[in-house]
Amino acid sequence: MAQAHAKHHDYHLVDPSPWPLIGSVSAFVMAVGGILTMKDLPLGGLHIGPYIFGAGIIGVLYTMIAWWTDVISEAQRGDHTRVVQIHHRYGMMLFIVSEVMFFVAWFWAYFDASLFPGELIQYQRAEFTGGHWPPQGIETLDPWHLPLLNTLILLTSGTTVTWAHHALLHNDRAGLKQALWVTILLAVLFTTVQAYEYGHATFDFSGNIYGATFFMATGFHGAHVIIGTIFLAVCLLRAYLGHFTPKQHLGFEFAAWYWHFVDVVWLFLFIAIYVWGYGGGGH
Repeated sequence: MAQAHAKHHDYHLVDPSPWPLIGSVSAFVMAVGGILTMKDLPLGGLHIGPYIFGAGIIGVLYTMIAWWTDVISEAQRGDHTRVVQIHHRYGMMLFIVSEVMFFVAWFWAYFDASLFPGELIQYQRAEFTGGHWPPQGIETLDPWHLPLLNTLILLTSGTTVTWAHHALLHNDRAGLKQALWVTILLAVLFTTVQAYEYGHATFDFSGNIYGATFFMATGFHGAHVIIGTIFLAVCLLRAYLGHFTPKQHLGFEFAAWYWHFVDVVWLFLFIAIYVWGYGGGGH
């Protein structure tokens, strides 16, 4: 009987899992709670939108932790064969491509507003900007101070995560841990500097098109930095647990890919929004 059910292929047939169902229900609850909160709508006469939103977030986070824990267990059992690893790589590549398009939207919004600040068909925009970019009354951040410092910090972190990868390939466990520690500390430093920058910005998110496009683009990048930091911290924990080997370390490899993606996006943000925008975008 055991031989009849023996595995004669390189594919991984996933065991029945509750996480797709729990995750989808949690995401729905989170979306409903978010709508009720943002619209300040009552439910049954009570303003419980924030509580519904919080419950949804807890469900989504729990699903993420539990599902990825299962994936790690599968990897440790040897279910991630060479064929399965190839498919995982394709999936991660497509995910990063989708993230690229996500940021393209924010760049598009920024360039549309900055290149055409006085567009006649966008008469309300012209009223907000005064027909030039940066808009009237906006004091932009000097790119050659904190933004430049953050650029150097993030580029250095890209170097240290590459150091970690090379250490892993050469089975240098101590070097892997040291490099990951440095990368995570640099990531936390980047977030701290950005938070300080936000706290001292002379413009707000609401009330002006510059603040909206600036904070949406750089803020979402900051959120990706925080996510990447968690990703790397999990890899550091797994390194201490001895999970990675020179020939099988998809979890770390994907974290490194994601971190390099974050680096590249920041370079475009620094050049387009901080440097080019500081010069007035040519207007």
